[in-house]
Amino acid sequence: MIEFIAQNMAPIMFASLIIFLLIGYPVAFSLAANGLLFFVIGVELAPLSAGSINLSWPLLYALPDRFYGGVMANDTLLAIPFFTFMGIVLERSGMAEDLLDTIGQLFGPVRGGLAYAVILVGALLAATTGVVAASVIAMGLISLPIMLRYGYDRRLASGVIAASGTLAQIIPPSLVLIVLADQLGRSVGDMYAGALIPGLVLTGLYMSYVLITSIVKPDWAPALPAEARTLGHGITSLIFALLAAVAIAYGAYRYLEPTQGENADILAATVGIIAIYIVAILDKALNLNLMSRLAQQVVIVLIPPLALVFLVLGTIFLGIATPTEGGAMGAVGALVMAAAKRRLSLDVVKQALASTTRLSSFVLFILIGSRVFSLTFYGVNGHLWVEHLLVSLPGGELGFLIVVNLLVFFLAFFLDFFELAFIIVPLLAPAAEKLGIDLIWFGVLLGVNMQTSFMHPPFGFALFYLRSVAARVPYLDRITGKQIAPVTTGQIYWGAVPFVLIQVLMIALTILFPQMVMHYKGKVVDPGSIEIKMPELPGLSLPPLGAPTAPQGGTAPAAPDLSQPPSFGGTPAPQPAAPATPDLSQPPNFGNAPAQPAAPAAPDLSKPPSFN
Repeated sequence: MIEFIAQNMAPIMFASLIIFLLIGYPVAFSLAANGLLFFVIGVELAPLSAGSINLSWPLLYALPDRFYGGVMANDTLLAIPFFTFMGIVLERSGMAEDLLDTIGQLFGPVRGGLAYAVILVGALLAATTGVVAASVIAMGLISLPIMLRYGYDRRLASGVIAASGTLAQIIPPSLVLIVLADQLGRSVGDMYAGALIPGLVLTGLYMSYVLITSIVKPDWAPALPAEARTLGHGITSLIFALLAAVAIAYGAYRYLEPTQGENADILAATVGIIAIYIVAILDKALNLNLMSRLAQQVVIVLIPPLALVFLVLGTIFLGIATPTEGGAMGAVGALVMAAAKRRLSLDVVKQALASTTRLSSFVLFILIGSRVFSLTFYGVNGHLWVEHLLVSLPGGELGFLIVVNLLVFFLAFFLDFFELAFIIVPLLAPAAEKLGIDLIWFGVLLGVNMQTSFMHPPFGFALFYLRSVAARVPYLDRITGKQIAPVTTGQIYWGAVPFVLIQVLMIALTILFPQMVMHYKGKVVDPGSIEIKMPELPGLSLPPLGAPTAPQGGTAPAAPDLSQPPSFGGTPAPQPAAPATPDLSQPPNFGNAPAQPAAPAAPDLSKPPSFN
């Protein structure tokens, strides 16, 4: 029995960790305690393990280096507090409220317009904050009362708010993508580039669900009544403003392309956006009436967050800044935006710093605990056990992906994305790499899957965030004066189910169409298109590579004799005589008279040696 335990330490250790987590112990302490406990057991049982346990007491000396060298000195993890601080400052600055009000007015005449507005604002907040809690709480406080006021179904309203908030997990700059890149040993910039298109596709799938629902159940998502559209009409003016911005951007692109190359498109778009923003500001300040009120408000409200997105993601994709530097610039940009709205105060900074410290410490302690766990788990050859288990699955690469995604989907009912990233991903990455799976694609796939951890009833954190701000008792609406019924927990849970199914569909689409992620590698160069040009030397007449061609009215030049030194137009040098083959049986002669030594006589081995 003891020998069986010693030779199967890895699965026993993994199962005990799952039990500790299900009981409810904190993740960081469960990881560290489980690792230290099984380290002691493994050292004692090592002689009985037939070589499957490689643990000894001196191995504990490696822990300080794993803490300071592997965790504390990791520059990539610095991006987490920067992006967290940026998101909390933006949430306190009122940007979400302005965006929801403006985009809600823009889509107001459309059935389901408020739901579209929530999804689009969720995508914009995801691209600027990267924090799920801030997005869900902000939109729950602002948009849920408005949607209930105008007759939206409670399940649809709560599902849209919770799902759009979770877009912060897959649309860059996502915190989970930073952690995944660190655990997979890949570039954060590549992970961001690979996740961008799947995040936008998932946003489109959410909007498609709202469209289908508004057609099948029109009373679930009514249009905004005319008296609620305070900005009036002006779609035509907005369309003309956008066309003018596109024309300016195209002109700037034609001007910048010869000098800027591949970066000309991004720079030209920046020029067009800045131009239309300046026009909108001047039109509003000077009452020029070049745009409608709706067009003015849309341009003025949308451009600053888009500029912040470019400041963070654009500089990363262009290679100007690292993710850590992009996060630092985003934090400064968030402070500038809050100051411009006159909502930056010492209390806001204190709250942002406190929340950032709390989340960063949470991540750091989980990472330290995972280092302790992995030290013991690798010492009992747990990584080989997991690798053999996953590589030997039927179906090869596809079978591996299906089983892994089912495992992560099931564990997401009980663990959040940080815990999954620190516990499960390091065990899955070696097997995926051995099967030849691109780790960036694998990381984005897991990121989409881990997004469901926020939506799973009954432990989804996005559902908890929405429950904390949704009305629990009936209340009087301050605009209409009508009594509004509360939102029940069951309605929040049932509203999340369709969006969990959409996220599962997105996992399947990512597997079926890997090019959505693999575009991060850029264009593949065709070897046949490579042309090598030899430099021309004066007097050296060499034909181009390939068969020589005859000039017009002449004969084809003779192929040069490459065994001789080239002639540069002077008198041809005399051909040196071929050197004689040296006699390697004799010692070398350095110019003296050749001395032919006599061959030594063979010694007589039948007599004892003489030393005289």
